[in-house]
Amino acid sequence: MPIMHRLRAYHALLVVLAVAAYATGEMGLVHAWLGYAVSVVLIGRVLWAVTGVPQLGLMRFYPQFAGLKLGNAMTHPAISRTLLLGIAVCLIGVSGTGIALDRGRAVGFAAGSVVGVAIAKDSADKKVKTATAKAKSEREESEGPMSELHEFLANLLVGLVTLHVAYLLLFKWPLARFMLFLDGAKR
Repeated sequence: MPIMHRLRAYHALLVVLAVAAYATGEMGLVHAWLGYAVSVVLIGRVLWAVTGVPQLGLMRFYPQFAGLKLGNAMTHPAISRTLLLGIAVCLIGVSGTGIALDRGRAVGFAAGSVVGVAIAKDSADKKVKTATAKAKSEREESEGPMSELHEFLANLLVGLVTLHVAYLLLFKWPLARFMLFLDGAKR
């Protein structure tokens, strides 16, 4: 499979996971697991970039303003690269703040739930009271500055992605068609 087709598949996976993570923002564990999946995909992308393939290099995210003039401002690569850089920074920031907020609770959930069932059978009332107090503490904690930053970056990400999509649809239609799998099956 050509490298650009693999890049397109990676992009589609990242889009699906990021949209699902954003849409499940109030769903606790589902949101956390989707956030971890986005983080794994981002780490994979960085590792993929070090392979040396020019189409995958991280320099594609660095805007170069040489040759930018009023006449070519809308089609100059600096615009697209600036949007990509903003999206990358927001994705990394959202993932990082999400992991910091979760503190591994979603990862430890599977192991903890098995032990939790056995404990709950022995001391159901005590467990419920402890769980309620812990949930209240976590809710108060999740409303702090880190949570605000996480939410701000997620909302900024949505805005930048919207601009990115609009820019590609308006000024880079052939690339937009390719990335949206609308280029037809050329065999």
